[in-house]
Amino acid sequence: MLTLIQGASLYTPAYQGTKDVLLAGSKVIDIQSNIQLNSNIPVTIIDAHKYILTPGFVDSLVHITGGGGEAGFASRTPEMQLTDATLHGITTVVGALGTDSSSRTLSNLIAKAKGLKEQGLNVYCHTGSYHLPAKTLTGCITDDLMYVEEFIGVGEVAISDHRSSQPTVQQLAQLAAEAKVAGMLSGKSGIVSVHVGPQKSHLALLHAVANNTDINLSAFYPTHMNRNKALLDAGIKFCHAGGTIDFTASTTQYDLEHGEYSAAQALAYCINQGVSPAQLTISSDGHASLPIFDTQLNLVGLEIGKEESLHQAFVQAVQEFDVAIEHALMAITSNPANILGVKKGHIGTNCDADLVLLDKQTLKPVYVWSNGILMVEQSTPVVTGMFE
Repeated sequence: MLTLIQGASLYTPAYQGTKDVLLAGSKVIDIQSNIQLNSNIPVTIIDAHKYILTPGFVDSLVHITGGGGEAGFASRTPEMQLTDATLHGITTVVGALGTDSSSRTLSNLIAKAKGLKEQGLNVYCHTGSYHLPAKTLTGCITDDLMYVEEFIGVGEVAISDHRSSQPTVQQLAQLAAEAKVAGMLSGKSGIVSVHVGPQKSHLALLHAVANNTDINLSAFYPTHMNRNKALLDAGIKFCHAGGTIDFTASTTQYDLEHGEYSAAQALAYCINQGVSPAQLTISSDGHASLPIFDTQLNLVGLEIGKEESLHQAFVQAVQEFDVAIEHALMAITSNPANILGVKKGHIGTNCDADLVLLDKQTLKPVYVWSNGILMVEQSTPVVTGMFE
C-alpha cells in the first residue's frame, strides 16, 4: 500500500519547502516537488497543503511502566498507554526506571516496551535506575546492552539529589566506562542518562569525571536542566565544554512559581546565550511522579508527568519564545535521536516513515504515522492500546 502526502511544508527537521512525500510499507521512498504515479497499485492521497510535515517526535525520557512512590505505595503512578504518545506526535520513546527500582523492575520495563512495539510504537530503554551500583537484567551492563535489543544506555542515574545514592567520581566513571564499551560492542550509544536534582552541586560530579579520567562529557546526557537559572547556567557551561543537555517539559505550577524555567523558555534562553541548537533537547518525563519538596526536603505535593507536554513545549517555544520551528523541532526529533544513537528523528529517502502532519496555524498533530502505520487521523486515534 502506498501513501502520497501532497504539498506539505516539509521540515526534516530543516525546512525543505513545499514537497510531496511517498510512503511504501514502513519507509519513505521518495521526496520531490511533484510526484506523479503511473501505477495500478492502490494509493492513499493526502492533501497536505494546510499542514507542516515533520519527523515523528522522539521522547528521550518516559516512565512507560510508571514511576513515583515518594509518598508511599498509593503514590505509584500508572503505566503509559499507546495514545498518550501517538495523539501528541510521539512515535519514539525511551523508557527508564527512576527512584523506585524495587517495585518497578527492568523485566517489567522490557515487557512493557515489547508490548508498545507490538502496537506500533518505537521503544528503547535504559538499564539501571537512580541508584548505584546499577541494577541490571542479565547481571551486568555489558550483557544488557549486547543481548537485550531494547537497551541502548544506562539511567537515569541521579546526582545532586537527596534521593540519589550519592555516587562518587570513581563510581560514576566506572559506570560510564562500562556503558561506553558496552555501546561499542553492541553498536549502540552506551549513553548514561543523568537525573540532575536541585542541589547546588549541579554538574560538578560530571566535570570531575571528565577532568580526572578518560571519560568525556559526551558520555553523559543530563536531564531536568531547567529546574532553576543557576542549574541552567551550569548547563550552558556544560554545553560550551562539549556536552549536551535536556529540558523537562512536564512541570508543576509550584515549581514554575519557585524559579523553574519552562522547557520552552530554557530552550530559547540557551540559544540566545550562544549554545548550538544541536546540543539541546526536550523530553516529557511522562508518567513520572513530579514531587514537590519544601526547603527542608519534606514532600508537600505530588503530580504526574504527561507525554503531551513535549508537544506543548514545542508549540510554546515557537509561538511564545520565538524559537525557529527548525530549532524547536530539532530539540524533539533529530537531536535526541543523534545523542541516543537511534535512526529516528529525520525525514529522508529510505528513512523510517515516522511522520507527523501539523496544522500550520495551531501546530496541532492531525496525522501521525509510526513505521508507516497510520496511528492518528484527523487528530483521532486509528490504533489504540489493547486496554484503552
